[in-house]
Amino acid sequence: YTPGHTDDSYSYLMGDRVFTGDTLLIRGTGRTDFQNGSARAQYESIFNRLLKLPDETMVFPAHDYKGDTVSTIGEERRFNPRLQVRSVDEYVELMSNLKLPNPKMMDVAVPANMHVGLHQDDLAKRGLSFTAREAIDSLGRPDILLVDLRENSERSKHGMLPGALHAPYPAIDESLRPGGMLREVAGASGRRILFFCAFGERSAMAVAAAKQAGLANTAHIAGGIDAWKKAGGPVLTG
Repeated sequence: YTPGHTDDSYSYLMGDRVFTGDTLLIRGTGRTDFQNGSARAQYESIFNRLLKLPDETMVFPAHDYKGDTVSTIGEERRFNPRLQVRSVDEYVELMSNLKLPNPKMMDVAVPANMHVGLHQDDLAKRGLSFTAREAIDSLGRPDILLVDLRENSERSKHGMLPGALHAPYPAIDESLRPGGMLREVAGASGRRILFFCAFGERSAMAVAAAKQAGLANTAHIAGGIDAWKKAGGPVLTG
């Protein structure tokens, strides 16, 4: 178990080689600024686990941006610029100041990877999907409750929909349990929950999670707020 890049990162030692995922890269280390990453945990994983392996142990990372495929523990110990630190605090400071841009489509790729096989088209065929136009036309209807699954940073950057309740996707299971916010609101109001996110992936999974939790009166906006904007829907900013 080598957390740091994410909180569920693993490395696999097989004889004379170790497969390090995105924890230890060739002349680099995996970023720690999203997906529950932690520079302190990564320091522990690298310096107190991976670098304890023999120098000749071959290192195979998950990917490399320069075309390299293999290194060794000894090479990385000597030549990896991110490993030339003297303390965990110095490593945390180094990682905190990388100023890396967010990967493109991150909010789509991560949830899609977590739930391979769920397609928005499936929900549309089952009557569990609103087009952006249908969602816009439903604004103000007393039987519809818009629920925004995006993170605060997304809402600040891309705007919010009028009257939408905020329930971030990472806490969706808790929110749908008995006593959870969405469970209570749905039960008290009898309104149909209309989930939305950036592009529709998280909201599609939220519909599936709601059904599994016993809430059948839900749907989502196909294409998310991106489709909403393209259809001319109102967005609150500032």
